[in-house]
Amino acid sequence: MTPSLILALIGFAFASSITPGPNNMMLMASGANFGFMRTLPHMLGVALGFVFLALCVGLGLIEIFERFPVVRLGLTVISAGYLIFLAWKIANAAPPEERSATATPMSFFQACLFQWVNPKAIYMALAAITLYAPQQSLSQVIAVTLIFGAINLPCVSVWVLIGTQLRRIFKNPRHLRFFNVTMAILLIVTLIPSLYTTLVAQ
Repeated sequence: MTPSLILALIGFAFASSITPGPNNMMLMASGANFGFMRTLPHMLGVALGFVFLALCVGLGLIEIFERFPVVRLGLTVISAGYLIFLAWKIANAAPPEERSATATPMSFFQACLFQWVNPKAIYMALAAITLYAPQQSLSQVIAVTLIFGAINLPCVSVWVLIGTQLRRIFKNPRHLRFFNVTMAILLIVTLIPSLYTTLVAQ
């Protein structure tokens, strides 16, 4: 990869990773409800799960999406349903003092799997491979995924830190409930661009 292409990839990775999306909304909500350390596995699962997703896309998954658009449409529909379910769970999360001792944030493995039903992550991976690894050679794909992963992790951590700061503000259970409902609504709103793009592509 040329230096100019690497710089362009870094810019794309930063812009797409730092902007609001399902991962970032859920990480901020988790930071506010569980704190930074308990959200750390979730955060690492997002970063490493996306790297694995992008690697799979570069090694052949992109051809399946291009050859069989119905697969992409079906995955988008499943993703939308699952995200709505997660939004409902966030909106109805109990305040810390009422929360069951068994309540836990998303685990590392769950966060890795979530990338496969996260419309924004899928589109980010498709765009990254298409734009910055057009030949889809192994060296190009590995370079893209490593650079993207290095940029993605600090970006998503920012959202967790924002959530932990908000945790200090929302001492009142009503305020925390309002925050959780707001995050749930924003999580659903992040679906709109992906659903629109998928429907237009059909």
